[in-house]
Amino acid sequence: MQGKEIIKMRIKELKRLKVVHETLDRHITQKTAALILELSERQVRRIVRRIRQEGERGIVHRARGSPSKHKIPVEIKDRVISLYEEKYEDFGPTFATEK
Repeated sequence: MQGKEIIKMRIKELKRLKVVHETLDRHITQKTAALILELSERQVRRIVRRIRQEGERGIVHRARGSPSKHKIPVEIKDRVISLYEEKYEDFGPTFATEK
């Protein structure tokens, strides 16, 4: 499999990619693709442009795989868990939050 890249996609993205390829091959118009995908024509143009520039990887959302910006740091999470385990050793996390 040298030279081939594996891209993880959701079913929705695969369907979207198929419709966009039909648009690129000029089997359907961008207006028809917008109706099929339930997007605006402008969104379809943007997707088509990304696929032309980046290839099939362009259909996948760029934030996929990156951690959330709202995620609590591991140090704080561990500290909170250790504190509630000391004081309320027989409580679960939800019950400790209520107390």
